Amino acid sequence: MKCDFCGNQEVQIRKVARTYGKGEDLLVIENIPVISCPHCGESYLTAETLHEIERIKSNRQSLAVARFVEVANFGEENPPVAV
Repeated sequence: MKCDFCGNQEVQIRKVARTYGKGEDLLVIENIPVISCPHCGESYLTAETLHEIERIKSNRQSLAVARFVEVANFGEENPPVAV
């Protein structure tokens, strides 16, 4: 696979987690493949990956599993109160 920006043949594929939405509508998608080019420094998602993300978001009720997630606010001494 080559970089879509500079044409370098030695791109790396790394897996990341991304969040979509906020509050009660928050969705975390794990293991998203991101293409990274060590030559030009660009990182990007393929069209196929973007389509899959949209499919997951549209079908979240049947594809997602509820998990407890700890959330911290940057720079605050006291943690937020659970609601």
